[in-house]
Order: sequence, then C-alpha cells, then structure tokens
Amino acid sequence: MRGLVIDTALGGLSVALFEHGTILASRHELMARGHQERLGELVRDVAAEAGGFDGLGRITVTVGPGSFTGLRVGLAFALGLGAALDRPVLGITTLAALAGSVDSPGDASAGLPVLAAIDARRGEVYAQAFAGGRPSGAPEALTLEAALDLARTLGPAALVGSGAPLLAGACPAAAIQALAAPAPAGLVAAARRADPPARPLYLRAPDATPPSRLPGQPRPTREPS
Repeated sequence: MRGLVIDTALGGLSVALFEHGTILASRHELMARGHQERLGELVRDVAAEAGGFDGLGRITVTVGPGSFTGLRVGLAFALGLGAALDRPVLGITTLAALAGSVDSPGDASAGLPVLAAIDARRGEVYAQAFAGGRPSGAPEALTLEAALDLARTLGPAALVGSGAPLLAGACPAAAIQALAAPAPAGLVAAARRADPPARPLYLRAPDATPPSRLPGQPRPTREPS
C-alpha cells in the first residue's frame, strides 16, 4: 500500500510518496514561509515521478507543534486531497518525524535515546524523548531549564531539531542534528506508525489575540480621573 506524507509545520516543505517504507519520490525544500504557494506543485511533481496516486491507501500530515500558519496549510491541503481521493488522512507530530530523521544505525547516534527538540522562542522548547523509535514521553512545551533537566536524565543521547544546540551541554557525548524541519525519511518512518486522525496539536496558545474592537467601532472612552 502506498502512502503520501506532507510536512509544512516548521522551517521546510516536504512531500514524499512511499510504499512499504521505500520512498518512491520526494521533494524537500527549506523555507520559512511560502508553503501554500509551493505545496501543490511539489505534490504534483512527486505524484508524476511515482506514477500517480494509484494504490494510494492513506495521506499523512504533520500536525504540530510548529508554526500556526504553516501547520494549517498542510492540514487543510491534506484534508482536501483526502476528500477528493476518498482516502483517510492521519496525523503525525513534527517531534516524531524529527526523531525518525536521526541518521541511520552505524553512525554516532546508533542505539542512543533520541530527544527531539524545537526552539519555540521566548525561552521555551517543544520536546519529546524517544527510545527504540518509540516515544518514551509525551510532547511538551518546556522552559529551557526544564528541557535541560529532561536532557540530563537521558545521559548520552541523539539530539535533533532546531532546539538541539540549546540542549547540547546537558547530554555528554551527544550526537547533534540541528534540523530546521524533518527529513523525508523521518516523515516516512513516522507515517508508517501513524494512527490518529489528523488534528492540529498546539502545545501553547497562539501569539495572535482577537482585536479588542470591531472595524468601525469607536475606541472606548476613558473615565476622567
């Protein structure tokens, strides 16, 4: 059975078509914005290279944590394509996909626990630990100090993601991959274990807040002091 996996949630845009874990075609571009304009083109190119969507069993998409706008782009596209092709759409986290992006056995990271970490800014890190390819904890939004404490409990570990350099000092002999976004191989590895329906995962409230007044409404007057 073939699968299609899409990622727009972090600092990249990735699309891969795979079958039984083998990538048939993929595209991966690093970008901070502009996912919406490029996503359709990449899906078209990947489908053309792999011979179309014949045999496609399901679609998988990253659901966060990540950019609010970016993950919504991928989620909306995947749900629309799933509806058009009558295929189920499943969700994977960016942290699981990053963990799957750690270099294959035979390098310095072989056999080590994996800590996937995303720099969430404002002194916070999105983090999740993995062992043997399986999560050993839940995705969390942690203060930098709490994330360092988590890294220390792992001992020697493979650190992956944009937050990896922030935690390097807490893991002796750590293997570090400061990826801005998951690699296609990591997305496929996570997609093969995907199970839940695709729903956005938010580990903290969005930065944007609703306006205090509607357009055309007068500004509130202050009471005289």
